[in-house]
Amino acid sequence: MRTLVILLSFALLVAGRAVEMKETTVAGKRYVLCAVAPKTERLELFLKDEKGGVLHTFSAIETMLATRGQRLVLGMNGGMFHPDYAPVGLYIADGREVVPLNTGVADGNFFLKPNGVFAILKDGRAVVVEAAGWPAFAGQARLATQSGPMLVIDGKLHPAFREGSDSRLFRNGVGIGPDGKALFVISSEPVNFHEFATLFRDTLKCRNALFLDGTISSLYAPELKRNDDFKFPLGPILGIAGEKPKP
Repeated sequence: MRTLVILLSFALLVAGRAVEMKETTVAGKRYVLCAVAPKTERLELFLKDEKGGVLHTFSAIETMLATRGQRLVLGMNGGMFHPDYAPVGLYIADGREVVPLNTGVADGNFFLKPNGVFAILKDGRAVVVEAAGWPAFAGQARLATQSGPMLVIDGKLHPAFREGSDSRLFRNGVGIGPDGKALFVISSEPVNFHEFATLFRDTLKCRNALFLDGTISSLYAPELKRNDDFKFPLGPILGIAGEKPKP
């Protein structure tokens, strides 16, 4: 069956940035897509403020950045976390490993093997790799966050996904497009894993993609007039900081 793809009427190129945002409908399900050129835009991981307190919200990041003369251009929850908001798996920020790779076995989506890592390498490339293959990249990452499960693995859907699953949630994830861009997607309505992964593989042509989370899935996109702070307090947050516009 041919997948129906409808691109809605507006796609925003954020002024002066290598960031593109689209509202997209695929097979009757609505999504927001944010495409980031990683060699041009500096993606960052946000977790704590200068005093060591967990930031939790996009608004708190905005407040912190304002003291530096910056603003938040784009934000999305960036990996699973424990009840104390500490990352469950690998967490590398500014080239420093804060939490090591988690290869443990337990219940929950994070441990649905294979899980994986999204990273920005020091040469500027964005990658999504299975956790088992991460040691080959050891020492090369400027930024990395581990989550799970993998959505797409070398062009194939995760073997645990079922097309007719009735497990439908708001979900978000990241994949690497054919042009090397990091493609962040959040569903605007509940979808199952099979639908979500198929979007990355068939529509976005990602050979590898990673699930970031569900239910808490949150987006900060001021150009779309969207700030999901009302949902849940967050742990790791992926984002892009930019200069505040001059009055």
